[in-house]
Amino acid sequence: MPLSPETLPRHELVGLDAEVVAASNPDAVGMSGTVVTETTRTLGIEGADRVRHVPKDDATFAFELPGGQRVRVDGSRLVARPARRTETTGDSQWR
Repeated sequence: MPLSPETLPRHELVGLDAEVVAASNPDAVGMSGTVVTETTRTLGIEGADRVRHVPKDDATFAFELPGGQRVRVDGSRLVARPARRTETTGDSQWR
């Protein structure tokens, strides 16, 4: 399945450029960089100086796809173990 705005929650996020566009913690808004790690509840975003961990459930992210398109995703759609999320989120012809 190709990476597109519709299928983004089903794909691997590590390696994509991301920006926090909204969050319950105002200090997190505006953080941007490359996603370097992902857990069930957090994304690790590497900025200029360090890796910062942002809770998925309390934030909205803007990801940049390889073609340059920016996609906004509510973090609550991403809360799951990465391997499980890629198996079960969204429509799948294999389920």
